[in-house]
Amino acid sequence: MTGSGIETVAHIGESGRIVLMFCAFDGGPKIVRLHGQGEVFEPGDQTFAELKSYFPELIGLRAIVRVHVNRIADSCGFAVPLYDFVAPRDVLDNYSEKLGPKGLAEYRAKKNRFSIDGLPGLKKL
Repeated sequence: MTGSGIETVAHIGESGRIVLMFCAFDGGPKIVRLHGQGEVFEPGDQTFAELKSYFPELIGLRAIVRVHVNRIADSCGFAVPLYDFVAPRDVLDNYSEKLGPKGLAEYRAKKNRFSIDGLPGLKKL
């Protein structure tokens, strides 16, 4: 989704490495991490068009990340707090809808060209 940073895309571009962490916020304390290599697909890529069909229509979709998992690790989540889900937020969708396709493209060109540490971000701006 369009956002003010582009860290995941930039760091995958630098080394290919990615870790996804999942935490249990209710029930028993548990953390699972998926380690692997990531690939980034932007609109205009053939693979992006193929993968997009697996997702609902998302306003502001800027890239799809595919992860090739090569290690799964679990650990205790003893310090993970307990939380209750209240409701999803619609702020990003509303903002993206308000900007429209042209506004989103301008925003990405300004905010998603480089990561906070200067690595290249989106390529198709």
